[in-house]
Amino acid sequence: MKGITAYAAAVLSASTAFATPLQPRQGTSLVPITVKGNAFFQGDKRFYVRGVDYQPGGSSKIEDPIAEPEVCKRDIAEFKKLGINTVRIYSVDNSQSHDECMQALADAGIYLVLDVNTPKYSINRAAPDISYNAMYLQNVFATIDIFAKYSNTLAFFSGNEVINDAASTNCAPFVKATTRDIRKYLSARSYRQIPTGYSAADVSENRKEMAEYMNCGSTDERSDFFAFNDYSWCDPSSLSTSGWDQKVKNFSDYSIPLFLSEWGCNTNKRTFGAAKALYSTDMSAVFSGGLVYEYSEEGSKYGIVDISGGSVKELDDFTALKDAYASAPDPSGDGGYKANGQPSKCPARSSLWDVKNSDLPLMPDGAKKYMTEGAGKGVGFSGLGSQTAGTPNPQFAPSGSGGNSVKGSTKKAAASSVSAPAFSVMAVVGLLAAAAL
Repeated sequence: MKGITAYAAAVLSASTAFATPLQPRQGTSLVPITVKGNAFFQGDKRFYVRGVDYQPGGSSKIEDPIAEPEVCKRDIAEFKKLGINTVRIYSVDNSQSHDECMQALADAGIYLVLDVNTPKYSINRAAPDISYNAMYLQNVFATIDIFAKYSNTLAFFSGNEVINDAASTNCAPFVKATTRDIRKYLSARSYRQIPTGYSAADVSENRKEMAEYMNCGSTDERSDFFAFNDYSWCDPSSLSTSGWDQKVKNFSDYSIPLFLSEWGCNTNKRTFGAAKALYSTDMSAVFSGGLVYEYSEEGSKYGIVDISGGSVKELDDFTALKDAYASAPDPSGDGGYKANGQPSKCPARSSLWDVKNSDLPLMPDGAKKYMTEGAGKGVGFSGLGSQTAGTPNPQFAPSGSGGNSVKGSTKKAAASSVSAPAFSVMAVVGLLAAAAL
């Protein structure tokens, strides 16, 4: 504990020297993606996420694929064959340069959806109050400093599968506070307001509650979009057999963009038949596409390519996905999106949703200076970690306080007694980021 505390002080002190916001890098040529109503837009054109989850090495060997130009350019050649427009990366090394790979992605017409956490710098579902701290936010903000300058940074995920059952719903306020803090940092540092949201687990018991929670409350606290992982369409299937028709119905009044952050059940031979439904008018009024799990084979039989010794071998699933995407064009026009929806009502507390009200933890005092001074340099994958650097029972404040102290507010977070769950292959690095180390 002492070593980590000393390291925290060093990071917080050193970061004050970096006060000038980074400006957008010249050369990236993609039109930044924006949010209008419950859809994404590329300029005046409706934008649908059409891509793959990309983290060579998986959870067992954490690597940053866009910090190595030779690696990313090898894989971008494959992305172009697939005809995709987006990749998701679960962890990046914020001490490295990403200019060359982000430019190469932009040249290929590909956007990035980025998880801002790493396994050692993340909200720990076993102790969410302690892991939400100034050191954690410094690392998150340092990642944002790097990627806010790229026009092809599509979105940030503030968390991935942190909540995966009823017992872990007490983590929700800390996930939402992180989302609030990211949006506040983007504004304070005069960056483009890059869409920020959350990637939820494939858990039916509280998926709707989490979606409503991330879209309720004051404007500064609501997410820009919501995404969830879904493996219910197992080929051969259909809208009704998979239950996707009910998901369209359940989210028909949702007012922000919704997309699948992981999809691609591998129970049977994969033909990716879901693509035709996902990019059809049966779903386009509510959903904005999705990302297939996953690009590289990491021992779970979800990969569409095998990487060995620096070379890539396309598997049968690669051809199947390529054909599925080619046969599923985007709907014409605006896809029937909802331009002026209303925010959600915060879900009521229940046996499946252990969140009492809309109050959120205050931003840690040590992190507030980053709003004016900048976060400073990130420590990358070599950092000591932040999950035990905080203190239990932080102060909470009512919705609309903007993360600042409110006179008379003495509400505290309950200490977490949630046990860290076992590793799940579908969560990849994002699940490790949520679990205790």
